[in-house]
Amino acid sequence: MALKLPPGELSPEMQAYFRKCEEKLGYVPNVLQAYAFDDAKLKAFSTFYNDLMLAPSGLSKLEREMIAVVVSSINRCFYCLTAHGAAVRQLSGDPVLGELMVMNYRAARLDRRRRAMLDFAAKLTETPDKIVEADREALREAGFSDRDIWDIAAVASFFNMSNRMASAVDMRPNHEYHGAFRADAQ
Repeated sequence: MALKLPPGELSPEMQAYFRKCEEKLGYVPNVLQAYAFDDAKLKAFSTFYNDLMLAPSGLSKLEREMIAVVVSSINRCFYCLTAHGAAVRQLSGDPVLGELMVMNYRAARLDRRRRAMLDFAAKLTETPDKIVEADREALREAGFSDRDIWDIAAVASFFNMSNRMASAVDMRPNHEYHGAFRADAQ
C-alpha cells in the first residue's frame, strides 16, 4: 500500500476476525490489513462487507461476487478484480467464467436474470445519473424483487467505493488470489 499507516490497536472482536481469516483462508486479506490502522474503520468496513456479501439475500453469493467483479472491471480495480475474480472461479467452479467476468461479462453465456443484474450494475457504475424506472422494471421482469434490486444496487455501490479506496492507496491483492481456483481450467 502506498500510504504508511501503522497498524492500530485492534479490539478483541477484530483480533478474532483476523484469526478467523487466518484459520479459514490461511491469510488475512490485504484489504482488511489496509483498514487495520483504525479499529472503528476496520469494523465498519468488515461489518458492511459481510452483510452485503454473506447475509441472506435473494441474490446468491456467486451473483454478488459477479456484481463485484463487473463493477471492479469497469473501474479497473486490480485488487478487487484479483480477489473477487478468484471468488467467482471458486463459487462457480468455472475458471473460464471467472476470467470472462474480469475481462468482459458481456462475452459470458449468462441467463436473462444474471445479464439484467449485471447490466444494471454496469450502468449504475458508468452512468448512475441515467438510472430510471425502466432499468428497475427490467430487473423486475427478469425475476428480481424490489428487495433484490436494493441488494444489487447496494453491492454495486459498495464496490464502487471500495474500488476507489483501493486505487487511491495502491492496495495490492494477496498473492494467494492469483492462482486460486484455476486448476480445473481446460
